[in-house]
Amino acid sequence: MMTGNKGEWSEIYALLKLISDKKLTAGDENLNKIENLIFPIIRTLREESDGTYEYSYEKDLVVVKGNENIFRISIVKFQEQVIKLLQVLKTKSQTTFSIPEIENFIHSFNCKALKAPSKDKNDIHIVIYDERIGTTPKLGFNIKSHIGKSPTLFNASQSSNFIYKIVGNLTDTDISMINNIHTSSKIRDRVNAICDKVKLEFVKTESTIFQNNLVLIDCCLPAILAELIVLFNAIAESNLQTLVDIMEDVNPLRFNNKNGHKFYEYKMKRLLTDIALGMQPTKIWTGQLETTGGYLIVKENGDILCYHIYNRNEFENYLLANTRLINPSSSRNKFGLIYKENNELFFKLNVQIRFL
Repeated sequence: MMTGNKGEWSEIYALLKLISDKKLTAGDENLNKIENLIFPIIRTLREESDGTYEYSYEKDLVVVKGNENIFRISIVKFQEQVIKLLQVLKTKSQTTFSIPEIENFIHSFNCKALKAPSKDKNDIHIVIYDERIGTTPKLGFNIKSHIGKSPTLFNASQSSNFIYKIVGNLTDTDISMINNIHTSSKIRDRVNAICDKVKLEFVKTESTIFQNNLVLIDCCLPAILAELIVLFNAIAESNLQTLVDIMEDVNPLRFNNKNGHKFYEYKMKRLLTDIALGMQPTKIWTGQLETTGGYLIVKENGDILCYHIYNRNEFENYLLANTRLINPSSSRNKFGLIYKENNELFFKLNVQIRFL
């Protein structure tokens, strides 16, 4: 029996829905359809344990081709299963669950897993027809679902810790008091307790790979992110667009913004896009995109919107407008305590980026 959470079942939902709709609809930064940006689907491809399965069309039939088998199934059956699956996803309260009817249906054409094998960041590939330039590109997409828990864009790890030097004097009593703050918002409260007495000065990230990945995208990104994380904790604001707007006003890196250049917004969009398309803090980033299309967003109402690098502006605007910062586990990632090294005091912070 197949069991999974709403995010995992949403991957199957997206597969069935795309096959049923026979089209991709682009979305804007507010998760609304762009009615004049619709791409007909020619083929949909998904990796299974025994190879790649291709879904194409013959009139009102979906033709499923595997390594050895060919299945022909009425598109109406796909449409019926989409309706049933969406209803289950909207009403299920359990963390993980099975859906026998959907499982039986997808098994009928050898779809055997909720999630495609994670060889790269592509959950699915789609061959579309782009009438603007008359081509049929094959695009890879990562599926993110807003049915249930908000999906994550950037997962924190110890490698993504930011190290700050404490500039100013803290007594042993101060250090003990701050490190022993154990409120529900302890990291935020510790940051504010520190900043009430001294300053936090960014030194480096814990991982040189992560630091160099950021520098590769933009040499100012390590310092910008470090300032952003402190700001996020200091003012109890998590919305990334709001935080970036504040950074533009405060201008902590002292860019020459007399002509109205949006330095922080531009650089953060570059970062978010590279994260979405493959950059991770633990792997050397060369700029080679792992996801060649972008994101497919499953909305709460079941609509699927496409954000891809063909429409880079919409993709970047969507990422900035629909993400927020949260503090990850400080114990697991080993940050959030004042410590001494070579007679100097330091403090580490970290962050996770989730969708709204």
